[in-house]
Amino acid sequence: MVQLVPLVQLPLYPLQPSNPLTLKIPQVTEAFLQYLWQHRLFDEPLTTVDGLSVEVLRPGLLNTDAGPDFMDVRLRIDGCLWAGSVEVHLRSSDWNRHHHTGDYAYNGVLLHVVYQHDAEIRLPDGSVLPTLEVREVIPEMVWHNYETLLSPPSEMAVGCAGRITQVPSVVRRAALDSLSVERMQRKTQVVARMLDESRGNWEQCCYLLLAHYFGGRVNAFPFELMAKSIDMNLLARWRDDTRRLEALLFGQAGMLQEFFEDEYPRQLQADYQALRQGAGLKPISAHLWKFFRLRPSGFPTLRISQFAQLLGRSQSLFSRLLEMDRVEELRDCFDVAASDYWTTHYRFDQPSTARHKGVGRDFVDGLILNAWIPLLFEYGQRHDDDGCRQQALDLLQQLPAEKNRVSRIWHSVSVDAENAAQSQALLQLYNEYCQQHRCLQCPLGYYVLTAADVADTSPSV
Repeated sequence: MVQLVPLVQLPLYPLQPSNPLTLKIPQVTEAFLQYLWQHRLFDEPLTTVDGLSVEVLRPGLLNTDAGPDFMDVRLRIDGCLWAGSVEVHLRSSDWNRHHHTGDYAYNGVLLHVVYQHDAEIRLPDGSVLPTLEVREVIPEMVWHNYETLLSPPSEMAVGCAGRITQVPSVVRRAALDSLSVERMQRKTQVVARMLDESRGNWEQCCYLLLAHYFGGRVNAFPFELMAKSIDMNLLARWRDDTRRLEALLFGQAGMLQEFFEDEYPRQLQADYQALRQGAGLKPISAHLWKFFRLRPSGFPTLRISQFAQLLGRSQSLFSRLLEMDRVEELRDCFDVAASDYWTTHYRFDQPSTARHKGVGRDFVDGLILNAWIPLLFEYGQRHDDDGCRQQALDLLQQLPAEKNRVSRIWHSVSVDAENAAQSQALLQLYNEYCQQHRCLQCPLGYYVLTAADVADTSPSV
């Protein structure tokens, strides 16, 4: 039985390259050397430190488990064909430091690829392990691009700002398609949590998810708590009476526990007291709601009233939404306005200039983007339904691209999204790759790393 050993951690002493370029080259890591080997980004011909010629026929597969870094490698060393594995280190002496000598998991290593050769490595049979030192065969262009990627001019900048538009358009589009799905899978984590809390009830999950996003970033938590405190059977009982729905929601939000002068909130109070006595309801704390620094159109009072109007539209909202495959249909469904009292109010007992208090197009599109589409995608995942998954992705392409801080950063480097699918992809690219300096894992990283100065400079994504 083969004994597996833990995967060795990368050393904490990365090396500075000895390269003729007068650049502030970032420190070399094993991950960088693995990337160069995987993509064969070395100047040829290659020779070992002992002068043996090396021809890479197949670089092999990167091994993320214990054992050598690359498996199923095909090499021609000094004219002889070999099949086996390759191990990558910063220094030759790391082989001994990581205790590979005597570990038979490494007996099939054909070649030791290192940045700096500082020690001769002998195998248990006494033979010398062929070693390829690569610090002088890394192309200067790769060094230059690597330095540019990992050293952006500011914290918020994109490292590949000057080169991303040089990536062929077809490659950029394919990468964004992949990133869009990656972003979707990340967002469905919230859906999965709520579905578990709902014990697999999709209607309940839909209700909680919509409540979460009706609260926006500031009030998502109390909105979700309020929704969880109300049994859906109770909501269904009063679905045709939006005033009692509002009383139920405002009461459970803890917003009906003070003295009011206006008639409408007093009516809500009376309705809620009657509902509460019969259902044993317990409201959440009113202090959880935030109004500070919110635009009045986003006050939780308006959102609660609008949410009540949405709940009153359909007894089986999730089932109804499943039948809609066009964004316009979804917009019509989510296009709700607060009740008449709120036409002249933003808060109870505080009159304001009369104004229609609808949710607005941007809010509706955000609700479709952040709540419904991930829910639909997760439904397709759970039921292995390619149609639902594709419908979710098609809806993304029907929505307009988002306008936010990240989209402005990409616009500054001549990259603009054509729809919400691409803007979501660019969010994923920026947050999970650019900001994390994961350029070597980026789906565009290879093309940027190897880009020459002259290429396709079309700004389209």
